Amino acid sequence: MERPVALSESLQARADRKWEEYKTAAEAENLSPPADPDIADILKRVFVFSDFVAKNGTRHPALLNDLIQSGDLDRAYESDAYPRRLAVVLKGVEEETDLSNRLRRFRRREMTRIACRDLAGKSDLTEVTGDLSALADACIDGALTRLHGWQCAQYGVPTGRSGQALELVVLGMGKLGARELNFSSDVDLIFAYPESGETKDGPRTVANDAFFLRLARRLARVLGANTPEGFVFRVDMNLRPFGQSGPMVMNFDAMESYYLEQGREWERYAWIKARAVAGDQAAGRRLLAALNPFIYRRYLDFGVFESLREMKQKIALEVRRKGMKEDIKLGPGGIREVEFFGQIFQLIRGGVEPALQERRILKVLDILVRENYIPGSVRDELFAGYRFLRTVEHRLQEYGDLQTHKLPQTDPERKVLAESMGCKDWSVFSERLRRHMDRAGRTGCAMN
Repeated sequence: MERPVALSESLQARADRKWEEYKTAAEAENLSPPADPDIADILKRVFVFSDFVAKNGTRHPALLNDLIQSGDLDRAYESDAYPRRLAVVLKGVEEETDLSNRLRRFRRREMTRIACRDLAGKSDLTEVTGDLSALADACIDGALTRLHGWQCAQYGVPTGRSGQALELVVLGMGKLGARELNFSSDVDLIFAYPESGETKDGPRTVANDAFFLRLARRLARVLGANTPEGFVFRVDMNLRPFGQSGPMVMNFDAMESYYLEQGREWERYAWIKARAVAGDQAAGRRLLAALNPFIYRRYLDFGVFESLREMKQKIALEVRRKGMKEDIKLGPGGIREVEFFGQIFQLIRGGVEPALQERRILKVLDILVRENYIPGSVRDELFAGYRFLRTVEHRLQEYGDLQTHKLPQTDPERKVLAESMGCKDWSVFSERLRRHMDRAGRTGCAMN
């Protein structure tokens, strides 16, 4: 790995100060800070680029020492690492408060690791988004498994018409569904269950609807409540049928009826990335297969142009109204622009070109080149812009573990962002950013 560009004098002084704070905290707990100067240099850089990591190191020095001594900062995780590791953490958990606290401590450790590896240049964008998504999957499924078991002991097992046991299905939407989650993202979830019925073999009997509604509420609380230990993932359920006014959980028949009879174009757009992330994932895949004719029309659907154009115009108006021109997600040429470009092709042609029924935007762009819908040069420009913007997004969010897409306005914050992106100053960074966003914006305009 190439040695990173040296920090500017002001940021180096800040890095040294944060490092001394961590060393003092570690020594107060009889822990030895890493003696290897290379490790110290890497962590100093990470501390100055991420207040989130620096504070975790000072408040929980044992956490950082464990990450160093275990070697987890230096290795990429295997595909099944998060559920395996979480199973150990949750072993013996017996009640909801303990579950909540253990999940938050697990999240703190793993998010610190992900940020450190990213900011130290040890991982690329694919690894970062993949790790964040796998962490969310593991936390959602691990929490649901325990809550489901406790609730079955209280109310019995929910069953279907033929007496088979049923489980909740958790569908991840948006970037979670596509395994493209960003560092401080909400998780967009939709809850469903296979059939109506009632519970059996418990101290009391309740309808499946009541059982799964209670379970969904408990899961959302365990994941999203902001406790003294923080949160696991903020949960957004606004993409469900009827939005905020709709039921939190629906059975498959009701959900299919809604989308096939009342589903709107923007909901088709939302469902492109949907994936079963927890609970009965086989049942979730069956539900997605049943909804496929709603998402992807079995003909060339040019009529979607107008509805997506309206959606894009509404976003643009909101951006102007709120002064969000420098929002790297929603602003002109931002992340959403690249996603719109690929997903228009998916909605128009996905029903007759199954290859386009792909969740990940970079894979979609590759397919569009392979199928001769766009030239390779357009794909390459969008690739470069998307990767750059997503990296900026992570740098912004890794600093304070805050959900932000807005560029900083003060000189100290700008210096941190610019140097975290490998640029010597803000003018160099802003020129690179402008170039990428201008190219993405021109491509998006060509689709209007």
